[in-house]
Amino acid sequence: MRRAVIAVALVVAALAVFVVGRSLAGEPFQASSVGTRYAATVLIDRPTTGRASVEVRLDSGDPDTVAVSAVMSSMGHTTPEVAARELEPGRFLAEGELFPMTGAWELSIRLDGPAGEEVLVVNTLITG
Repeated sequence: MRRAVIAVALVVAALAVFVVGRSLAGEPFQASSVGTRYAATVLIDRPTTGRASVEVRLDSGDPDTVAVSAVMSSMGHTTPEVAARELEPGRFLAEGELFPMTGAWELSIRLDGPAGEEVLVVNTLITG
C-alpha cells in the first residue's frame, strides 16, 4: 500500500511539473536595460525555440540602427546578429532564429546612432 501511495505521489508531482512548465512557455518576456547612451525595454511575446520576434522599445536615446543577437554561454552557442526594422520612432522589431534550444540566454541589443554605439544586455529563459 505504501508503494502505491508513493507511486501516485510521484505521478502527481511529475504532472504538476509538466503543467507548470507548459504554462510558463507561453508567458511573454519583458526586461529593461540601461546604458550610458541608451535605455530600452525588450519584449518577446513567445520565448520559445526557433524563429522569434524581439521588440525593442527605446526608453531613452535615438539610435539609427538596432540589432539583436543571443549567446548561451553555458553551451558555447551564439546566434548571428539580426537587424531590427523600425516600426515607429523608438520602436524596433527583430525577427529571426535567435534561440535554437531551451535554456538561459543572454540577449544583446546593439544600438548605434548620433550618441555612439552601445550594447545593452538582458538575460532570458527560453522554455520551449
